[in-house]
Amino acid sequence: MLRELQQAFRRGVLSGEDDPAALAVIAPDHIPPAQRFGIYRNNTTGSLVGVLMAAFPVVTRLVGEPFFRQMARTYVQARPPRVPQLLAYGSDFPDFLSEFAPARKLPYLPDVARLEWARQEAYFAADAVPLAPQSLQAVPAEAYAGLRFAPHPSARLVDSRFPVQAIWEANQPQNETVARVDLGQGGERVLILRPARLVLVYTLSPGNFALVTAMAGGASLAEAAGAALASEPAFDLQAALAGHLQRGTFTSFRPGAGEEKEEAQER
Repeated sequence: MLRELQQAFRRGVLSGEDDPAALAVIAPDHIPPAQRFGIYRNNTTGSLVGVLMAAFPVVTRLVGEPFFRQMARTYVQARPPRVPQLLAYGSDFPDFLSEFAPARKLPYLPDVARLEWARQEAYFAADAVPLAPQSLQAVPAEAYAGLRFAPHPSARLVDSRFPVQAIWEANQPQNETVARVDLGQGGERVLILRPARLVLVYTLSPGNFALVTAMAGGASLAEAAGAALASEPAFDLQAALAGHLQRGTFTSFRPGAGEEKEEAQER
């Protein structure tokens, strides 16, 4: 009984149409049940739209608030929350934008949304102490190839064929008008981090992006370096690794399988 009633409320709230099963249990209290339910529906939808606007401020700015609200309402009806946590709502909004026909005239919009969502995830990610650069000093040179690095919990990667970071930077609230960015400048590969209090964003070269992507997937340093060189033949591994240690991209490392076996035998 309770499950059926919950489903009736869900249908009524999301569909925009009154559900008889839901209206039947609403006390009039001087206000008709349909009107009372409408108030609840509008408040629920309005709250979820507000959550999306807060998570995607640049997307809102690019399309204009009236259009965004209409688009967000469509999203709420099509993809309602699945977990009881408002901070998690909107994770598939970028994918929705890819399918939303009225927004296709802005092909970069889904990737801008992916960048904004990555920033939000980074902001609310768990805290962790970044790996200290000097911690690698005790590692023998011959063991470097097998090292596997653990990414910081806040680390997020966004690969776009559009200059998404430039678009995001050009359309911050302090700018009076929507700024135009030359899409001809090509795509951007972005690393998002929050090693301390602030969310930081770095635009990476193709090789550097391939390196971090591979390492985040569990690849050894040698394997990740191979992926980086395949993407960028002139890639400088030493400089890139030093940069990531300074930024706080990683929190720890472990030796490769061979080194672990040798350590076990020594013990």
